[in-house]
Amino acid sequence: MEAAQVRQFEPKFMKLSVLTAALQELTPREIRDPDPDRAIEEWLQFARELDLDYIQLSAALHPEESDVPAEAMLDPVANTLDLRQPMNPVRANRILAAMRRHNVGLSDVAYFDNMLHHDPAVRQKKHEFMLRVMDSATALGADAVCGFVGRNQALDLDQNLDDFRSSFVPLLKAAKERGLVYRVEQCPMPGWTTGDNFHNNIAYAPGMWIALHRIAEEAGVGNQFRIHYDPSHAILMGQDTRSIFQYLKESGYAFLIAGFHVKGQVINPRGVAAWGYGGQTVLRGDRKDGKPAAKPRDQANAWLKQVVLCEHELPGTARHDPLAYLQNRTVDWLDHQLAARELLDLDVGNTFLVVEHEYPPARIQDKNRLLPVLKGSVAFTRAIDRAAACMYSLQHEVLAAQGIPVQGIGREAYRS
Repeated sequence: MEAAQVRQFEPKFMKLSVLTAALQELTPREIRDPDPDRAIEEWLQFARELDLDYIQLSAALHPEESDVPAEAMLDPVANTLDLRQPMNPVRANRILAAMRRHNVGLSDVAYFDNMLHHDPAVRQKKHEFMLRVMDSATALGADAVCGFVGRNQALDLDQNLDDFRSSFVPLLKAAKERGLVYRVEQCPMPGWTTGDNFHNNIAYAPGMWIALHRIAEEAGVGNQFRIHYDPSHAILMGQDTRSIFQYLKESGYAFLIAGFHVKGQVINPRGVAAWGYGGQTVLRGDRKDGKPAAKPRDQANAWLKQVVLCEHELPGTARHDPLAYLQNRTVDWLDHQLAARELLDLDVGNTFLVVEHEYPPARIQDKNRLLPVLKGSVAFTRAIDRAAACMYSLQHEVLAAQGIPVQGIGREAYRS
């Protein structure tokens, strides 16, 4: 009888990071506005206190330059990386020295905005800022930027594909020139407009990812277009992670996801009963007489398209709920990490899990109070990933090599 092949138990773990928008006011604006890179230095120190080796560095148009007031946003973005002035060697050396001092690197540099804005002047401003973000990523040793595609509200979705070809592909070419990957997060951004549109970031689901990638591939920049997957958005749209990953594998696009935002979503069944998965469509207060409300704070009510249905979860803050996992009402974190290993083409040891904090009751702008909350979530994320890595190595490598069957059935795609 031929001796069984023995494969050693060698689990592979993902790298952990955190989006710096988790604590926007770590460095008060009156300090960081005149000394912009102080905010990055202090976030690098904070990351070390969180037991993290990486941060996802958040960039955004300064509040004085943004076309969207903070009051109109569900989750105001953070300009931890302040690019009112472009990155230069003096700034880069200062930041790199701080990275070495705290032994913390960058998973990537993030700028989440509408790259297909219908106003040409506004679009040009956003594109120019994204180029500054790319230059900063290169100067600081990162190999990727992260952001949205967006949507041109003056066009239908089919026309937006053409707009992507003519307007977004040049950004991918700029990324290629700098040796970067552009990782696109798939949030549909329903509250970005007071109009009826729900999908205001056209890269919201696998069917669109594939369509956009084909356009990028035709232009020679397919390798620059990748997805930064966030399971909270799948829950918002009634999807589950395993089925999404299975669809990508069956379609020949298992390579397309290249990073993760670790953020959950808890569905409010009462809100779904009232409005369905399209969210609240009328009586929001964000429009008056057929036009957007005059006050930005009232325009923020457009987000009732989303928040009437669900609430963001900081990983570890939601109860363990097996029934909710099967009904796609919250993220099954263990299966999320298992499915990623089982179905996607990943270099696991070089894949980032970026903790993103948007859980409203815990959006604390006090470092001492937020520290144990974020530290607990980071520890939870690390433990879940390690558990999944151990299960995968044991079941798919060690047992498989010796022909020993795995017990049970497990979660299956396209079933809930």
